[in-house]
Amino acid sequence: MQRLYFHIIGDPQVRLWGLTPRQRLVRQIRHVADASPIDDVRLFPQDVPVLVVNGAYVTEIRTFRSLLAHPGTLLRCTTDQRLAAAFVSAEFAEVAAALLRGDSVTVPEGLGVVDPADLDAFDRGLRRSAPPLLEPVSEPEQGRLEDLLYGNAYKGITDLVTKWFWPRPAKRAVHWFADHGVTPNMITSAGLLLMLLASVLFYQGHYALGLAAGWVMTFLDTVDGKLARVTVQSSRLGHFLDHGMDLLHPPFWYIVWGMSLTHFDAPLGLDRVDFYWMIVIGYVGGRLCEALFHLLGSCSIFGWRPFDAYFRLVTARRNPSLILLTLAVAVGRPDWGFVAVALWTAFTTGILVLRLAQGAIVRVTSEPLGSWLSTPEQAAREHPRAFRQFSVTRRAYVQR
Repeated sequence: MQRLYFHIIGDPQVRLWGLTPRQRLVRQIRHVADASPIDDVRLFPQDVPVLVVNGAYVTEIRTFRSLLAHPGTLLRCTTDQRLAAAFVSAEFAEVAAALLRGDSVTVPEGLGVVDPADLDAFDRGLRRSAPPLLEPVSEPEQGRLEDLLYGNAYKGITDLVTKWFWPRPAKRAVHWFADHGVTPNMITSAGLLLMLLASVLFYQGHYALGLAAGWVMTFLDTVDGKLARVTVQSSRLGHFLDHGMDLLHPPFWYIVWGMSLTHFDAPLGLDRVDFYWMIVIGYVGGRLCEALFHLLGSCSIFGWRPFDAYFRLVTARRNPSLILLTLAVAVGRPDWGFVAVALWTAFTTGILVLRLAQGAIVRVTSEPLGSWLSTPEQAAREHPRAFRQFSVTRRAYVQR
């Protein structure tokens, strides 16, 4: 992690998701660098990179991550055309501070000025494409800015439930948890308990109750990540618990569901064990395809082409599989849900294997793979409908 020193000018007392601008900035900067605060810009050690930030602006982690890749740069807010941050050597610290305070307007030779649109728009972690956030903070704009922070915390490419059904209720939940001091790790722990409860209920044949626990767990799985991002509380433990739980539990749910079926007339000449193997091999195979695809370039298997983004909506991950199980219980045939999940897992994994093979051919014959969203202008021109759908999750920006 990069070592640097930073100085924050001002601190408007406008809380966004429970944090003042200064609190948010300190957490964000320390997330991307091994950073130490300096109260007086005249006291910066010599020959070190320094970050000077105007606390009157709200931004996000990837704004700083992009800025730190451009030494000798001043960042300008396009909303009011004022300078909001500077990443410079220590010799320019006082000059940068004066520029950010508005005490000077002359940018010295050797420093450049960029806008957020000049920084990297593609967010690989959230599979979305939009310029990094940079907006002035004010009391009248509090609600809009909170909406922007929440929307920017949402993945652009994800499953259909997370993309279309969870954004607005999750935003209300995130607000309640932020207002009451609930941490993301608390929510993740509650989700872990619900995951175990759903497993027991599925095994006992209490499908409706198990599905209720499972759906609440998936909802909290959306909430904890968004809460962590809007309050800048991401941690290694939380990441390990959240992603480890997401990775491991789905096939166990489907297997115990199958074990609970008292009457099972196996279709297609297969028996119950065959479907167990179909689920396990299909699920593990799909995850392996996703992991191996990262070796081919700088994008995920679902971010390579527009087809893959659409395919992610219904790929046999947990939420689409829960839809199949829920529909089966609704018509009184839980055995159909078990079979449907197994077959859909096998089918979608077959598609992933095919896409991995296609990606490998492209990688060998041409160049490392990149996401179609990594060049927003080209993506919007060549795939306008897909770009509108997947560059961001627009429902996440709708006001509460």
